[in-house]
Formats: sequence, C-alpha cells, structure tokens
Amino acid sequence: MKHIIILGDGMADWTSERYGGKTLLQHSDTPYMDQLACMGRTGRLITVAPGFHPGSEVANMSVMGYDLPKVYEGRGPLEAASIGVDLQPGDMAMRCNILCVEGDILKNHSAGHITTEEADVLVKHLQEHLGNERIHFYTGVQYRHLLVIKGGNKHIDCTPPHDVPLQPFRPLLVKAEVPDAQETADLINELIFKSQDLLANHPLNLQRIAEGKDPANSIWPWSPGYRPQMEPLSVMYPSIQKGSVISAVDLINGIGVYAGLRRIEVEGATGLYNTNYENKVAAALEALKTDDFVYLHIEASDEAGHEGDYDLKQLTIENLDKRVVGPIYEAVKNWDEPVAIAVLPDHPTPCELRTHTAEPVPFLIYYPGIEPDSVQTFDEVACVAGVYGVMKENEFMNEFMKI
Repeated sequence: MKHIIILGDGMADWTSERYGGKTLLQHSDTPYMDQLACMGRTGRLITVAPGFHPGSEVANMSVMGYDLPKVYEGRGPLEAASIGVDLQPGDMAMRCNILCVEGDILKNHSAGHITTEEADVLVKHLQEHLGNERIHFYTGVQYRHLLVIKGGNKHIDCTPPHDVPLQPFRPLLVKAEVPDAQETADLINELIFKSQDLLANHPLNLQRIAEGKDPANSIWPWSPGYRPQMEPLSVMYPSIQKGSVISAVDLINGIGVYAGLRRIEVEGATGLYNTNYENKVAAALEALKTDDFVYLHIEASDEAGHEGDYDLKQLTIENLDKRVVGPIYEAVKNWDEPVAIAVLPDHPTPCELRTHTAEPVPFLIYYPGIEPDSVQTFDEVACVAGVYGVMKENEFMNEFMKI
C-alpha cells in the first residue's frame, strides 16, 4: 500500500460568531474531505509537544513522528538544508525574514509578500555590505531567507515576526538566555539596525513604495539552531523505501531533506492562495507511481490566517478540497495498488488571532477496506468523536504507516 499525507498548513481555526459559532472548516464547502471522513476514520492530533512554540517546523516534524525534544534545532537549520547550505560544526543557522517596519512598528512579517526575485536583490545587497567570513546571508523563497553565523550561540530568545504584527519591534529584539549568548544577541540586533539603514533607500524599495507596496526594509532573524540529528523516515518506518516531499516552503523541504525524502519542485508553487494546485497534484500523483510515501504540503491557509482574512482562508480551504483532495482521491481510488490518504492541518492559525496556536488538530485516515467510524464530516468539532481519540507524539504516523 502507498501512502500520501495532504497537509493543509494552518487550516484549523476557532469558532466564530460571524459563522454562527462554527469554525471555518465547518462553514466551508468541503465535500471531498467530508466524504473521506465519512468513509474513513478520524481523530485529533497534538502536534505541539509540551514546552515548544507552535511553529510549523515543530508541528510538521511531529506529524512525521519525530521526537521533538531529541531532534529539534529550530527553523534555521531546516531552511539551510532546503537551500542546500551544508552546515558545519559551530555554524548557527537562523530563519531570516525580510519584512516591513513602519517607524517603530513591525508592520508585517512578509514585506507584503515580496517576490523571491526582488528579495534576492536585497539579500545579495545585505551580503555585500554586512557579510564576512563569520556572517553569511543566503536567499531562500519570497520573504523567507537564511542567516548563518559561525560560532553563534543558539541560547537566545527570538520572537517569530508573524506572531507580532503591528507591534513595536524594539521590545522584541533578541535577548540572551545565558550570559555566554550575549555577544550573539548583540550581533544580531546590530545586524537588524544596520539592515534598516541599508535597505531604507535601496532603489528596489523606492520602486515598491512608488507602486504602493510595502518596502522590504528590515531583516528579522529568528529560530536559531545547529545541524539536527534526524533519522530518515525509511529507518523509522521500513515500508517507506522511497518517499517525496512537495512544498513551496523551504522549511518543509528542509525537514524533507533530513527525513530522507526526495524534494520535488513544482512550477507555479507560491505558498499563497494563488499557488498552482493542479501542478502540485500532478507531481504528487506522478511521485506515487514510483514512491511509497508522499508528503504534500499546501501553505495557503496559514498565510490567509496570518493576514486575518476570513474570506481568503475559506477560499484556500475550499481550494484544498476541490483542487487537491478531490482530484487525488478520484485519481487513485481505482489503482491496482491501494493508496492510503491522510488529511490534516499542522496547527490552527485562527484568523482572529493571526498566529499559530497549539490546540489538537483534526485528522482523517482513509484507505480501501478501512472500517469507518461514526464521524460524517471533517472539522475540528466532528473529529472529537473520532475512533482514534486524541493522539500525540508518533502515534498518528505509527497508525498511518502500519496499514
């Protein structure tokens, strides 16, 4: 049996009075997810281990069955793996957002969703003026980039910028958690202010302002770590001899690299509501012909949640259903070799809050011949009654892969 996980990043949400006390999943039109829930089995999964911040890296590694206290090293090293940066002993890697500040306010975490092509110009400018043998900036995707500091101390307190839109940024600057990390904290804060001086009047930003766009006028490094020690999924789950990851997000691709999955790049994949769903589905179906396992990650709902845009998030949920879940199910349902399908978010990103939370997420598992439970729809409320109950740690992946 082959296996595919369809991960709707940030798809879960809170109940809202605007939807009569329903969640966005309950309110949205999702006939295929409901059908699979009806034909399969459901439950809820705790994806954020105690003591961990509810970041996408934590949640997606949990979905894959990794023991976070043993292997977690922050987002930076995962982004490095995706970009192709081979971290050496002593290298500290950090996610480095290019974002928009307005006065003392952190206006948004994405510089108005700057393109990769634009950001590359700015990252190279930063490397030219701020980089040296110890400090190196690397271009990632859109607003998500990489900062590597040789000899950096990871014991620093960094604020994820998507958690603090429209808040003053100075109180959120990097703080040392131990005395030995003070030099690293001071260095990063110095880089933030120097980047603001460098980027303020860069021609690309002046052009963005003239076009009515947010300028990309500051860096914001966060989530530091060293190279993680992760076992490939093929060791943890012997039925996965060959697997693939499909995502527009460096973070997820980096997890895939350390998990021993083949990265598949998809033309038109953006990580936003306008991503090329059809190309992603085609790539997933092609991979399933040769691979045992496919991890298909769709970012759009998470970005809509961060923007607090209810209507856009509903659109992304419905697109996931009709343009991803539906076509994949219809394509594989009559294959000679059966395909097990799991659908779930990694964490909630409530539009009301505009950031991640740690509540358990709903999940469904379907494969031909599974004995269904009593749940008839796929959402945060219905799945409470699912036969799997509440799972944690590697229980979901163990259940899915033992099929």
